[in-house]
Amino acid sequence: MLPSVEELIEACPAERSSLIPLLQDIQRLENWLSRERLLAVSERLSVPLSEVFRVATFYDAFSLTPRGQYHIRVCIGTACHLRGSGQVVDAIQRHLALSDSGVTDDMVFSLETVNCLGACALAPVMVVNGKYHPKVTPASCLKILDKCRKQGEPPRRTP
Repeated sequence: MLPSVEELIEACPAERSSLIPLLQDIQRLENWLSRERLLAVSERLSVPLSEVFRVATFYDAFSLTPRGQYHIRVCIGTACHLRGSGQVVDAIQRHLALSDSGVTDDMVFSLETVNCLGACALAPVMVVNGKYHPKVTPASCLKILDKCRKQGEPPRRTP
């Protein structure tokens, strides 16, 4: 059984060097870093909240807004755009009926567009929970998402 976030924070050495690993563990468990969690980390590590926030906003791996169990990233950089990533994004938004926040109401999926995923030769590229899907089309991306939904919640890695 995975530890709760509260247990992680309590078990963490109260040292400044624990900041990034602890934020990573919380992100892994909850898919985002809430203000409440940032405050708890600040207090536990005796690190100013401004520094915790600075670290959490500096690294792309951290999110200060809720993410779905399946976090989708679609590249909209030049190569991907020219090969139809805009249509892929539109198809995902329609298929999932995304809210303005980019997250489905059931918190299963979230969508983020990014300027580059470093895979231009595979354009357009979609990444779901870190897994790259090259040369996606509106039809193929929907098949991938339907497969995710059928699988249910992705397994969480232990921190």
